[in-house]
Amino acid sequence: MRADARKNRDHLLAVTGTAITEQGVDVSLRDIARRAGVGLATLLRHFPTREALLDALLHTSFDELTAKADALETSSSPDEALVAWLRDCVAWTTEYRGVVVLMAAAIEDPESALHASCATVRASGARLLTRAQAAGMARTDIDGADLFALVMALAWLGDQRSLAPRADHLFEVVASAVLTSPASSDAEGEHRPGARS
Repeated sequence: MRADARKNRDHLLAVTGTAITEQGVDVSLRDIARRAGVGLATLLRHFPTREALLDALLHTSFDELTAKADALETSSSPDEALVAWLRDCVAWTTEYRGVVVLMAAAIEDPESALHASCATVRASGARLLTRAQAAGMARTDIDGADLFALVMALAWLGDQRSLAPRADHLFEVVASAVLTSPASSDAEGEHRPGARS
């Protein structure tokens, strides 16, 4: 890509990020083009669909979340790594208003431009969850898809102005429900229906 084309593309992405932060993912492409000082045709030449534009905008952040999971896997205890990644993922997802709805749809649609990126993020969280489960630090009745759904739910809360003040508290509630300790896991096993007393 030529340097001027790269500069124009980066400018469009920067303007898109600001527009989505302010107005949400349903901001019109025409409005984004107007803000960027270009025609709609120019925007569509770079990004033929809304999803292509969003994928380009979000791709770097998806890569950062995946890299963060890799780093946490080697630098933190399993429980701390899982909660830190979960917190970062929720915080990032609420940065762009309404993106959580698109991510929830994209993860189920292999044809979506966002599908591969969402699947990669989900897989990185699943790895951290599996590691915590193997260490007896996370409940074993959830998987990566459940964890991704919890991220979506927590991000949705952050998107709701009336509920946003509760978001941090509810994050702690969810995180503590996901995590467990070896002692509490043993106790749960003893009290499960059908367990020997």
